[in-house]
Amino acid sequence: MRSWQRVAFAMFTVGWGANQFTPILIAYRDELDMSVQTRAFLFGVYAAGLVPALLVGGAASDRWGRRAVVLPFVALSPLASVLLVLEHDSTTGLAVARLLAGACSGVVFSAATAWVAEVSDSGSGPRRAAIALSAGFGAGPLAAGLTAQWAPRPLETPYLPHVVIGALAIVLLWPVGGPRPDRVVPRSLLHLPAVTRGRRFLGVVAPSAPWVFGCAALSIAYLPGELEGEQPGALAFAGVLAGVTLGCGVLVQGAARRLDERRPLLAGQVGLVVALGGGSIGVLALATDVRWFVLLGAPLLGAGYGCVLVSGLRETERRADPAERGATVAVFYAITYLGFALPYVLGAIGGDIPALLVALAVMALSLATVSVAGRPRATQ
Repeated sequence: MRSWQRVAFAMFTVGWGANQFTPILIAYRDELDMSVQTRAFLFGVYAAGLVPALLVGGAASDRWGRRAVVLPFVALSPLASVLLVLEHDSTTGLAVARLLAGACSGVVFSAATAWVAEVSDSGSGPRRAAIALSAGFGAGPLAAGLTAQWAPRPLETPYLPHVVIGALAIVLLWPVGGPRPDRVVPRSLLHLPAVTRGRRFLGVVAPSAPWVFGCAALSIAYLPGELEGEQPGALAFAGVLAGVTLGCGVLVQGAARRLDERRPLLAGQVGLVVALGGGSIGVLALATDVRWFVLLGAPLLGAGYGCVLVSGLRETERRADPAERGATVAVFYAITYLGFALPYVLGAIGGDIPALLVALAVMALSLATVSVAGRPRATQ
């Protein structure tokens, strides 16, 4: 097994652990009578661990080496799943486990992406890292949802596959070496590149970036939990829903790149329009209490996630100083993960259809902002 494959498998494993929690939210509702607000908090607290770790992880690996930073957090990732098993009926314990899972994801996503590029024998490192993460994002919730539906102890059993593959990832990653940096980088681990504070970034990247995972969160976390009553096969449905949403987000990225090559920011604008369509179908699902409408809207919300991700990432890379590209991309990713808090925010304002309409209005405002702010400099 090649070195890049070992690192990529570790990324796949951490990506699996990142999203496996999502379909189990319905089990917490049914088994523990957990409120919408509590479930949204547990979903969003992941981002509270991820965002600072994402910003620090890449810079820390520049300073101390990829292996020294990545390996410990790959090892901690299955421990977060063990904690989810042991604390399955404790909100505090679940929150700590989700926070730890977020920290593991943040460090590994940023530092291991650079590591895959360094141990690859061509320029295909970024693509390999993206595929590994995307595969983990989709496989984790799909496996967890199906396991929770038909296996005993639905609050515990779904996390066991991740514990197993997490242990395997540690074994496979252990022999992979990583050269230590020649010198200490004299830069703060929380360094924010100047371009991320500039008018262009704040005007055309930041307004749309939270909708990357905001679209995914609407589809896989918010809408299923807002449907009334118990639905047969709800856990399996949630797992399939997550797989469809995130899978479509991956499949659309080739088309999004072509749109971006035609005109910068076009892919993001198209993505937000498509996501507004998916959200409108979500309104219909809540109004009729028909979950199949949620599945119908999932590809559109997934496509929105993928298009906005590609558009924002490519615009970020275009504007970044080559010497600060890693740190600049990390800031962009940190903003995208703010979208994980969306279900919590919608729950705080009352949930159901009115809250979803507010979210769609803000999404439309983001689209207008990007369209207006990006027009004068779109070709520069």
